[in-house]
Amino acid sequence: MKTVVNTSDGSPMRLSAMRETANLLLVPESRALVQAVSGEELATVADTVRGHLELLIPEVERAARKLNEESIPRCCALACVGEARGKLRTGASHRPGGVFEHVQRLARVLNALCDHYETIGGEHA
Repeated sequence: MKTVVNTSDGSPMRLSAMRETANLLLVPESRALVQAVSGEELATVADTVRGHLELLIPEVERAARKLNEESIPRCCALACVGEARGKLRTGASHRPGGVFEHVQRLARVLNALCDHYETIGGEHA
């Protein structure tokens, strides 16, 4: 399984780095870790996750569209692409912990997109 692939514009995309970032935010201990960082540091993490999503979304969509229209993996991947775009459009809640919870939602969908990319064959689809 390749963990470094090239996007359609030739830039490298490391799925392993994307997964590491997502998993750091999804472990149960992450809330305690995040409480120890500043709002600026959390914003940097959020920007990183958003950047990963912005790279991965078009690649998953491109690979999925190469599959047969009746393909279940195609439908699932495209549904996840739609969900990811929706999460990117929505902002964080203004209540305490809202930013962290939003970043966690982004991390979950990032992890799911990595799964779909690998399942449908990514650049080899």
